[in-house]
Amino acid sequence: MNHRGNLPRGAATIALCFITALLEGLDLQSTGIAAPGIGAEFKLAPAMMGWVFSAGLVGLLPGAFVGGWLADRIGRKRVLVGAVLLFGVFSFATAHAWSYDSLLAARMFTGLGLGAALPLLIALTSEAADPAMRSTAVSLTYCGVPLGGGIASVIGMMKFEAGWRTIFYVGGLVPIAVALLLVLLLAESASFRRQAASHAPADRRIGALFAGSALASTLLLWVACFFTLTVLYMLLNWLPSLLIGQGYTRPQAGIVQILFNLGGATGAVLSGRLVDRDRAGVAVGISYAGMLLALAGLGLSGSFGVTMAAGFAAGCCALGAQAVLYARAPALYGTAIRATGVGASVSVGRLGAIAGPLVAGQVLATGAGAAGVMLSAAPGLVVAALCAWSLSRRADPEAVPVAQAAGTH
Repeated sequence: MNHRGNLPRGAATIALCFITALLEGLDLQSTGIAAPGIGAEFKLAPAMMGWVFSAGLVGLLPGAFVGGWLADRIGRKRVLVGAVLLFGVFSFATAHAWSYDSLLAARMFTGLGLGAALPLLIALTSEAADPAMRSTAVSLTYCGVPLGGGIASVIGMMKFEAGWRTIFYVGGLVPIAVALLLVLLLAESASFRRQAASHAPADRRIGALFAGSALASTLLLWVACFFTLTVLYMLLNWLPSLLIGQGYTRPQAGIVQILFNLGGATGAVLSGRLVDRDRAGVAVGISYAGMLLALAGLGLSGSFGVTMAAGFAAGCCALGAQAVLYARAPALYGTAIRATGVGASVSVGRLGAIAGPLVAGQVLATGAGAAGVMLSAAPGLVVAALCAWSLSRRADPEAVPVAQAAGTH
């Protein structure tokens, strides 16, 4: 009876988290899609446009960490509603930017909200799902991010009277409506409520991430997230330009980018299913080996058919690898520090997201071309694969008391 009563609530939580992830993916790619219109209206040089991209990423770093930290103290629901309202309001504000400085400020505050939302979506989904389907549920939620990016690409290809502002109107007004749905329909995590109601000591310090058995898990997770997101964001930012540089047309590059996003959604779900079937090591091996092969195909192929297949495979493996990490992350920490731990890993991963496009730019500046960019990603992927493999072999500490996991007695 209890299981039957909890199922609709868990399903509603996962559905709401997926919808929010769609919005996150839409906004993450909105600046790149609107970039030509923004640059033309504000008369921005390429270097200035680069800061517009970076402003949002800079906001993601503290947003993910602080959002997770707050969620372990005042609740997942409250912080998620605040995060969605924040990125909705400032996405809308982006459409009304009147100067370069106001544009940068709007993107940075949008990034704060986006950064805070993702670790909460992962924590909420993990705590709402049936244990046998937990990794699949997390992966299904996470696949909303590339699907949202695909929606952004479709909006970008349409002609609207508002021009480049349209995507920010959508990315602003819809999250505000979704925030209202979250207030009305989202249930607070039962795990968090139990933790808050219990009288058991719970160490919520940041240091708990590095105490006892959590230390190795935290370090492995951080390194794997950093290098995996380095490659993922290198592709998200540079793939169209690299393809055009290889002689493909802009519509052809757009097709490959859409396939990359569709592959990402597919890879996220497949990885989650493998993790739930105790095949996390298999998911890691397929994802990272496949990523290396896909990068070789993108860098060396002269056939558009092969390039399309490589683009789909690159998205499938890159998002699949990250989905494995996000699926495992919630189980590495007790309830009292779960959102903090996930948020910290997301923040470190965002450092890789910033580094990836910069490294690709430096490699291109040497004249190495697309093949050189893809080759430069290989060492980091090997390191990430080894760390992810080690994580997949670690025992699930879900049943370990929080105090014990934090090294307290």
